[in-house]
Amino acid sequence: MVKRRIESKKKCVFLTLEQCIILNYELFLARRIIAGTQYKSTISSSIIKIAISAIALGVIIMLITIATGVGLQKKIKEKIAGFNGHVQITNFEDNNSQITISPVSIRQDFYPEFNTVSGVKNIQVFATKGGIIRTETDFEGVLLKGVGSDYDWSFFKSYLTEGTLPTFSDEVSNDILISSITAKRMKLGINDKCNVFFMKDDPTAAPNARSFKIVGIYNTGFQEFDEFYILGDIRHIQRLNKWEEDEVGGFEVLLDDFDKLTSKGKEIYTAIPSDLNALTIAERFDSIFEWLGLLDTNIIVIIAIMILIAGINMITALLVLILERTQMIGILKALGSANWSIRKIFLYNASYLIAKGLFWGNLIGISILMAQKYFGFIQLNPESYYVSEAPVYLSMGYIVLLNVGVLVLCMLMLLIPSFIVSKISPVKAIKFD
Repeated sequence: MVKRRIESKKKCVFLTLEQCIILNYELFLARRIIAGTQYKSTISSSIIKIAISAIALGVIIMLITIATGVGLQKKIKEKIAGFNGHVQITNFEDNNSQITISPVSIRQDFYPEFNTVSGVKNIQVFATKGGIIRTETDFEGVLLKGVGSDYDWSFFKSYLTEGTLPTFSDEVSNDILISSITAKRMKLGINDKCNVFFMKDDPTAAPNARSFKIVGIYNTGFQEFDEFYILGDIRHIQRLNKWEEDEVGGFEVLLDDFDKLTSKGKEIYTAIPSDLNALTIAERFDSIFEWLGLLDTNIIVIIAIMILIAGINMITALLVLILERTQMIGILKALGSANWSIRKIFLYNASYLIAKGLFWGNLIGISILMAQKYFGFIQLNPESYYVSEAPVYLSMGYIVLLNVGVLVLCMLMLLIPSFIVSKISPVKAIKFD
């Protein structure tokens, strides 16, 4: 009869779920220990609670670190790309310059559609020119970015605070979009007119003046760009620079996938004529991207420290559990249990405690992140972080990976201390009090 039941363990046909669990007596004993410990006011009960709390706290900190760190990286990269595109195609002498000097003909094989490179979302013309915006009481340096009818306004549409986006027709439009910083400093509002002065090549000559109408105000929180950029019709810059109608400052290429920025940048560089250059925003703003790269190091260090702390707490809890169950270990050894079977009992117990800590850590951590995402109660200094509030990026992929990683690494750390079971003598353990 016993032989038949053991053979049916493999098929699990004639046994109930409870009977199958009993056949795995290590799991059965671990469940009994867990059930008994929950109602005991022993020293192990307090230590177990501390270990669970340490794991939960570690998971909360790791979730917040990853979500805010990755969120900050993505948000800053999104804003840089919104102002400059992912890849800029210009003349070589305009490399890393905020002001376009030499024009580029729009009669290119890659414009208006970049068919030779996959993953290109849009390609749009642009030109920039420095100027001074002036009112009756104030003046300030600005950078006019001229764009055409092919411009993708989706980025600025999401950060538009007042008014509407400029619209361009066959006639040259005087509508411009300015930032809330510039509007506040110059005391300007929607439908106000302002004069912008542009210097000529001859410094002794009187500057060119243009009168613009403010139709929209944006606020991206990226103060380094917000305080300078105004957006208007590219035909103003063409006339100021005395360019032909088919000459522009360059092309901005928008990609579908930011993660392929480097590889697509190389493809675009190879596909364009030899007299043009293509630079990704990572190359143009290398100092910002180097700073963003340091965030990855910070995230890794914090995760490593939190897992180490959680593992140490679990090792302490496991050793206390083993010492508290010394007599049970001795009895099991006397009945013929192998060392590995007894170690499995305590490893099952530890995995339950880790899973409990993970549950509460995820529940609390994700709740905090959701609150930040929708209410933004944690504010940041935009001068230092380029955002006004801590951004949050939530992905089921890294949450699952984090939980699996914590569970696996903690269990691996517990294999060594569980070896103490093999050092316990059955005779001494049974007499242990």
